[in-house]
Amino acid sequence: MTRIAVLGVGLIGGSIGLAARRRAEGATVAGWDPDPRALERGLERGAIDERCGSVVEALDGAEICFVCAPVSQVAATARAALECGGDCVVTDVGSVKLAVLEELAGSGLPDSDLERFVGGHPLAGAEAAGVDHAREELFEGATWYLTPTERTVGLLYERLYRTLTSMGARPSAIAADVHDRLMATVSHLPHVLANVLVGQAASELVEESQGLPATGPSFRDATRVAGANPPLWRDIFVSNREAIVRELDAYAAALEAVRERLRAGDGEALERWIEDARTDRQRLLEGELAGGPVSELRVPVPNQPGIVAQIALALSEAGINIVDMALYPAPDMRSGAIALWVAGEGSAERAAELVAGLGYAASPVDGGDG
Repeated sequence: MTRIAVLGVGLIGGSIGLAARRRAEGATVAGWDPDPRALERGLERGAIDERCGSVVEALDGAEICFVCAPVSQVAATARAALECGGDCVVTDVGSVKLAVLEELAGSGLPDSDLERFVGGHPLAGAEAAGVDHAREELFEGATWYLTPTERTVGLLYERLYRTLTSMGARPSAIAADVHDRLMATVSHLPHVLANVLVGQAASELVEESQGLPATGPSFRDATRVAGANPPLWRDIFVSNREAIVRELDAYAAALEAVRERLRAGDGEALERWIEDARTDRQRLLEGELAGGPVSELRVPVPNQPGIVAQIALALSEAGINIVDMALYPAPDMRSGAIALWVAGEGSAERAAELVAGLGYAASPVDGGDG
């Protein structure tokens, strides 16, 4: 039996509970939430097996803890979970990672607690909030970013990785600062722009004393997320403000370049710009597909903290998709092997070279394709 603690039984926490109870063999879910009504509804919907009156009660005997709190409360809630001790890996589901790691690092927690925290962020959700909208299949095929550090215990990382895989997600290691820059580009900036665009359109209509015209699909698509969950997005913007400001600066510079082409009436430059955008969009779409064969590698390693995170991050930064992993410790627990399954033509050879560059040997395993 695997006991999973869910701290915050809303859309994401409830979906984790549903997926774990129905897909992770032998899993039971203990839920805690500051709102008793969320716990009651979570129990009625089958998202949790047990309502808990405190974080300590939820963590009692837990092997995995998911912190599903608002971004501004993630670090404090994660700290409370880590202070419960034990051998529980604690993770979160927020869209900002570096600020949480920095706050935990400065909280005075001992290394033995910090090494049990692995930041996480599932790229899944819905416009509707609350446990009533939770779905078992919410994470099916979804990328679930994990941000291990040099402190991360390999066995705990593997435990979390396998549980997420059993829930239908695709875990992917990424450095916390890289994650935040990426989210600023593809998630947070679009929310900023959608809010600005609807505000600009509404202001223009008021000045012209016009009613709202029939809007085309471009405007509707670009502004779909405008005004989404103000308290949630306020916290995200504040927590990741440095990365978002950098993206806004780059965006402003790109808009300035477009403005100059328009002022000059440079049709050829505008056409090249549009063509480049079409090419870039195609590349981004193709990048979402793993595809190709899957190959297995075995990497003998000493039993030292941080090695699993080091290898996973190195492969992720090189664009190599780890579709599965397993740890095989030696009987004396002084060494062991990491089994990695990587996707894509030629990925096994590239992964072996990268691992060798880190000082470890990687050997392909026959029959690994499939």
